[in-house]
Formats: sequence, C-alpha cells, structure tokens
Amino acid sequence: MTPMSRDEWMRFLTEGTRTAKLATVRADGRPHVAPVWFVVDGDSLVFMTLDTSVKGRNLQSEARVMLSVDEETPPYSFVLIEGIAGVSRLSPQELLPWSRRIADRYMAAEEAPAAADRNAVEGELLVRVPFTKVIAAKGVAS
Repeated sequence: MTPMSRDEWMRFLTEGTRTAKLATVRADGRPHVAPVWFVVDGDSLVFMTLDTSVKGRNLQSEARVMLSVDEETPPYSFVLIEGIAGVSRLSPQELLPWSRRIADRYMAAEEAPAAADRNAVEGELLVRVPFTKVIAAKGVAS
C-alpha cells in the first residue's frame, strides 16, 4: 500500500462515477452511512441532500462527517475525508448549477438535465466538506 499524493487523490476523486460513502452521527449517537453523488470544487467535496433525509437531519444537528471513496477492483485504492460539513439552504435557482454539475457527472447526457431539475428544489441542502484531513492510499492489494 502506497500513500497517494495530493494530485493523485484529487484525480482519483474527480475521475469516473465513484460514489462517496458519507458517515454522519444520529441524534442518539448512532452512526449512519449513506452513498452520495458528489463533485470536487476547489478544496472541498460538494454534494446535495434533502433536509428531511436521515443524513440531512444528521448534518443539521452535527456537522462532523467522514467520507470514504474507494476503487472496488484490484489493486484497490481509497480516499478518506474527515471534516466539518458546511450546510447551506439555498433557493432552487441557486442549487441548480450544483445539481447540474452532479447530474452531469453521474447521469447519461440525455438524462442529466431532468435529474438536475428534480434535485434543485425547496428543502434540498448543499453540503460542502473541506479537505481538512485526507488519508489516501493506492495499491492496497499490492
């Protein structure tokens, strides 16, 4: 196993359609993990979630998070991001550019616009996790 450089893990996060597994803390202290679609914006990972979802409720009461993005084929690699999520409640018009970026990454070109419109709605939160602490390794099985 070899540590990744910053350039390597940034490239790893931005290529393809890997999902992040988001770990949040419930009000009673239990952990919750859910997959999220994301984009990288500068020095942050950005995703959206509904304010009434489990992860949305958790993020509004406890902003500490951990994200895991991994490659599930040999030689296996991963990026772990630990940080404090910034949660923003924006208008649908303000959310739309983010929703479009995320949909463009994960959906077929002909389906992305409709997916973006479905997600840029009242109640959707924009979540930004700065790259405060990152652990990244490649060649785990090497």
